[in-house]
Amino acid sequence: MTAAPATLAIDDRPIDGSLYLDVDHWAQQLPAPLRETIAAFSAYGLGLLALLMLAAWWQARRTDSTAMARALAAPVCVVVAFAADTLIKGILQEPRPCQVLPAAPTLETCPGPGDWALPSNHTVIAFAGAAALWLVDRRIGAAAAVLAVAMGASRVMVGVHYPHDVVLGAVVGTAAGLGLGLLAARGRVLVEHLGQGPLRWWLAA
Repeated sequence: MTAAPATLAIDDRPIDGSLYLDVDHWAQQLPAPLRETIAAFSAYGLGLLALLMLAAWWQARRTDSTAMARALAAPVCVVVAFAADTLIKGILQEPRPCQVLPAAPTLETCPGPGDWALPSNHTVIAFAGAAALWLVDRRIGAAAAVLAVAMGASRVMVGVHYPHDVVLGAVVGTAAGLGLGLLAARGRVLVEHLGQGPLRWWLAA
């Protein structure tokens, strides 16, 4: 029996496969130190998002209970966005481009079969965090947004995602971060109550 051909993208259409290959070829021409930097950022850059969340919490201590409620909810927004992303991945089941397209050796090791591409996990997390932080503090949110865009671009450059994986990841992450971040404002009453007790230092300056 002849094996079924591997799909290139959703609906068996190479939506942006040629663009992916162009980016992959360009990335291979970069100087080795730059390639290594991109790969390291793509793998570990989300740690910077955690630092921005800490900065948002610290800043919220000096503002009001609404900002603090949103700052505390930012990690929750990321977790919920990741859960939604995992569900979507399981439904769409798009193979990684490095599994089915003739790319050069990618900057990041290509995940194995069953590790689906659409949407991009890293991009969903980064944009969810950026959207949630934007509601806490505009400057911190802007820094997180730059981080999110760079993370999304890096996921294509290291060869593990199509551009449309990143685009959908940005949409899912932003929607989750903004939606849940706005809802989190309802927790300001709880923050005010807890701020009167032993947790005061953690919730107010």
